[in-house]
Amino acid sequence: MSGRERIKMSEAERATFLDEELTVVVSSFGPSGWPHSMPMWFVVREGEVWMWTYGTSQKVRNLERDPRATLLVEAGETYDQLRGVMIEAEAEIDGDYDTVLALGRELGIRYGGSGEGPEVEAALDRQARKRVAIRFRPRRVVSWDHRKL
Repeated sequence: MSGRERIKMSEAERATFLDEELTVVVSSFGPSGWPHSMPMWFVVREGEVWMWTYGTSQKVRNLERDPRATLLVEAGETYDQLRGVMIEAEAEIDGDYDTVLALGRELGIRYGGSGEGPEVEAALDRQARKRVAIRFRPRRVVSWDHRKL
């Protein structure tokens, strides 16, 4: 078995890792052609990464122009602890209010909010009106876990 194969995460290990980590770096192509990388909160639904952002953000404009993106979730402070998942994906932007609102609720719960109550609903409503959902459909996934070395 090659070293590359030895450190590769299984599908279950990737799912657990993505569930445990809280930030994904999303790289898209900026207007000048240079990579535009931004940290984002996310959820995983059936193997696809979803996030929301302002509809007028640079990343949305980038993905409207070219839907290709690379997503990176990584962890570890020393070489023997490095782990990560890199996903090459195509982005779909969805401005449907109900889709965006449901995603906002899901993100709120994942990141420590209750997701319930009139104040939460009012805040989600205000945010959802300005945001879009982005769905990333994986085309290629690479993973590593140096703890396996």
